[in-house]
Amino acid sequence: MRLLFIMLRKELKGYFLNPFGWVVLVFVTGMQGFALSTAMKGFRDTPSQNSLVYSAYNTTLFWFWFLFIFPLITMRLFAEEEKSGTLEGLLTAPVRTWQVVLSKYGAAMVFYTLLWIPSYIQFRMYEWVTDVPPAYAPGAMLGAYSILLLMGAAFTAVGCLASALTSSQIIAGLLTIGLLVIHYFLGYVTAIWGENFKAAEMFHYISSQEHLHYFTKGLLDTRPAVYYLSLAAFILFITYQVIDYRRWRR
Repeated sequence: MRLLFIMLRKELKGYFLNPFGWVVLVFVTGMQGFALSTAMKGFRDTPSQNSLVYSAYNTTLFWFWFLFIFPLITMRLFAEEEKSGTLEGLLTAPVRTWQVVLSKYGAAMVFYTLLWIPSYIQFRMYEWVTDVPPAYAPGAMLGAYSILLLMGAAFTAVGCLASALTSSQIIAGLLTIGLLVIHYFLGYVTAIWGENFKAAEMFHYISSQEHLHYFTKGLLDTRPAVYYLSLAAFILFITYQVIDYRRWRR
């Protein structure tokens, strides 16, 4: 475990010692601020029964920039090392394959989690600056960040797998966003085809839009947690197999 934490710290430093990591942080913070200001402007123009948290996250704009976070933070994980030749040295070192995979995935998840701290501060600034009660319930805030972390766990794993499959960061990024967009549109299958087919319940179960809709209303559910964590574990297992195959092939 000590070796795992050393590798995790090394991978995490790569996000903050590289200007690209700060560019991603600025991009996400800017988009979060824009989503929040747009929601507040909507409150000013049209009264709404929805909370500020719900209005900020349940928009097409949110999904547009949210899905782009994952190729940005994961496309370099394995692809860059494969292209530069350092992955071969890492795999021949006295470390286990699962330590390599978990250190890179863990660093990406820690960085992803840190990206949401400015968002929390922005929501709290509404209360600090206006000196009025916040336009959201604590349950909505808890639900929003819970589902964002759960989705992040699965979507980051998808990015890790895509990066492990190629030596090109661009291809890894395109593969990641392609898979995530497909997953996103699977949530609209029932809206297009209706409810009158046997697999309708399954598409509701995997619909990220529905999960975000309910969690940002403060309605917490364990089924999405089981789904996203199981999906993350399964994809990481496949990533492990891909990297382990490369290791023994050498």
